Amino acid sequence: MKGFSTILLLIVSNIFMTFAWYGHLKLQEMKVISNWPLYAVILFSWAIALAEYSCQIPANRIGFSGNGGPFSLMQLKVIQEVITLIVFTVFTTVFFKGEALHWNHFAAFCCLILAVYFVFMK
Repeated sequence: MKGFSTILLLIVSNIFMTFAWYGHLKLQEMKVISNWPLYAVILFSWAIALAEYSCQIPANRIGFSGNGGPFSLMQLKVIQEVITLIVFTVFTTVFFKGEALHWNHFAAFCCLILAVYFVFMK
């Protein structure tokens, strides 16, 4: 159950992170915040990032084997990176129509799958 909770929290965290880091670009494109000064966009993104940290920190605490969770630090980091790239890929292809997936992106995803395999290998 701790593993499931950790992964769920990491997914939610990465959704917030992706919106904090890249959502402002879409909002600018939509003319929602196109006149905002940079400091206002940064503060807006920080507010979203607070929600990200509110999920990321508990995910790491719950999932870390030193706290009774099922994952080592290395495993937590690789899981987080894979989730980040999956969430980013979905976000990019859904919200930024000019972005497309190419063969090299799929090759990179295969490398990530191998990274997960190797980091969990005993």
